[in-house]
Amino acid sequence: MRKVLEIISAYGHENIKATHKTTFEITKEKDLTPRGDCIIGVRADKSIRDINDDLKRILRREVRVEVVLNLPDYGLEERLFGFGSKRMSFEDENDVVVRKSDFVCGRTLLIKSNKAARDLNREFVELLRDRKTLIEMLVVVEK
Repeated sequence: MRKVLEIISAYGHENIKATHKTTFEITKEKDLTPRGDCIIGVRADKSIRDINDDLKRILRREVRVEVVLNLPDYGLEERLFGFGSKRMSFEDENDVVVRKSDFVCGRTLLIKSNKAARDLNREFVELLRDRKTLIEMLVVVEK
């Protein structure tokens, strides 16, 4: 049985490019410079530090986890997967990062992901260039 363990909500921004080759990020920051090529959402309601303890425990077991990126106003979604790591600290107060590599820092939610920012559907990314676009990041695990 699959269960959604966390939902992180954020919004689009006109400077979203989503061209980074190895990561994507959602941040609590309100603004975004054109240099932030991995960012896909701003004004997030949670950072990595804020995710629930059940999910943190599961991720430290290094299991495969699914992420659904949802644009509820448009009926579009992107699905991807990655893995947790026992090295995760979940300490950053602003960001949530998903990585294709196995690098871990205080912002990391998943490693060894099958998608980064540049792998997202371009129609999906175009909609994220509007500040009113809501993006939801659902973290789904097998229970």
